[in-house]
Amino acid sequence: MTVYASGEAARATRRRGESNGASFWLTSFLGANRYFAGADRAPPDNEKIYPMAFLVEQDPGCTVQAHFHQADQFQVVVGGAARLGTHDVTDVAVHFSNRFSAYGPIRASERGVHYFTLRNGWDPGARYMPGAREELRQRRSAPHREAVAGPVPPASRTELAAIDGVQCAAVMKMEADGLGAWRYRLPPGGRAAGPDPAVGRGQTWLVVGDALERGAEERLPGFSCLFVYPSEAPLELVAGADGAELLCMQYPRR
Repeated sequence: MTVYASGEAARATRRRGESNGASFWLTSFLGANRYFAGADRAPPDNEKIYPMAFLVEQDPGCTVQAHFHQADQFQVVVGGAARLGTHDVTDVAVHFSNRFSAYGPIRASERGVHYFTLRNGWDPGARYMPGAREELRQRRSAPHREAVAGPVPPASRTELAAIDGVQCAAVMKMEADGLGAWRYRLPPGGRAAGPDPAVGRGQTWLVVGDALERGAEERLPGFSCLFVYPSEAPLELVAGADGAELLCMQYPRR
């Protein structure tokens, strides 16, 4: 069953966080984490699909050191700017790293940098380099894998109103194991269907511009998240009165 969180409702979870000397604001959307409703619970099985989504607002001039996670992960830059490894990123850039692949550091600009962290599996937190190098050697089961795409700024309402039909562009071309990402732009009231989630290991959708309609009475505005499981039908997209812009990020099969 598709799970989702409205960008408006998630604001209530915003709180300060700190990790390895880096400080930030964190807003939780999907799943538990160590800053929100996760400290006193048994962790989920890390081999099962477990949607996670949260927004990090990294402080100006702050650096998150190179690290890795135990879950596959997308990050989407939605504000500010940073140097991510060897890449300059701003909105809207998409970054992928597979589990047990070290990446970074993330050096925020004087404006700070804001990015969504999106996963399809439980992760207890970053393991920082070089201290965790031996753990990385022991636990890595696949080659290092990382990709960066963008940035492509979101369309304005005027631009969405002017497009002729639904637009879909590959952000990351789909690979043999299902890894891929797509950007959808819909005119006001536009309709479309997303890619088949059975090809990969789940999809996270992020509303990056205006709103997605969910039924007759529910509206998901910008910075809303949805997770579609591999067993589900393709996500049905219905744009609001001002159009909609979304990112679909599909995780690779193991």
